[in-house]
Amino acid sequence: MENNILEFEHVTGKKGKFRLKDIHFALPAGYIMALIGNNGAGKTTLINYIMQERKIYDGVIRIQGQDIRENHAYIKNIIGLVSDENPFLLDRTADQNAQILGIFYEDFDMDLFHESLKKMDLSPKKVCGKMSRGEYMKFQVAFAIAHHSKIYLLDEVTAGMDPVFRIDFFKILQDIIKDEQASVLMISHIESEVERKTDYVGILENGKMIRFGESMDVIPQLRESGEV
Repeated sequence: MENNILEFEHVTGKKGKFRLKDIHFALPAGYIMALIGNNGAGKTTLINYIMQERKIYDGVIRIQGQDIRENHAYIKNIIGLVSDENPFLLDRTADQNAQILGIFYEDFDMDLFHESLKKMDLSPKKVCGKMSRGEYMKFQVAFAIAHHSKIYLLDEVTAGMDPVFRIDFFKILQDIIKDEQASVLMISHIESEVERKTDYVGILENGKMIRFGESMDVIPQLRESGEV
């Protein structure tokens, strides 16, 4: 039996006008999974359920086999969230953000942070509020790498990236997966990216996961049926 990093076990709940209905899947360690669906399908809601300390759903969400509500402080320590909604200090540089916010993580590695920024061609002296969206996503990925995340939650990260760098970005993700035995759950609307760069795909529609499986199987089926 494979070692699962992330498991949703019959998760049902409602947050405002967004809801999830009986979500059930498992993401093994060392793989990339894409979440796709129309606006309002529940993709960001699914990520929010993982991040929120208060349980607002029925069912169980596990990371590394542990119910995330049993020790949410530890669980958040091993989650790397990359999102437009992340509360970083926009008037500070990437380096200053790492120095100030890195202390909230047990093993934040500044050397690894700088190394990751260099790989992504982003200066540690650049002010976060003056970054392009793509640069801001790169900074957040570097921050997540620096505290040795085991599950990366990426909310439309590649949408603002240069197409050439996007290729290098997936190489970086593969290195993370190999070195840290981590997994990636990413929201994406780029069909070719999902089919070629991810291992699994879950399709959400009105809060329900209508399909889940290996990307190379699911995406061609959707294309044949005219759903993508």
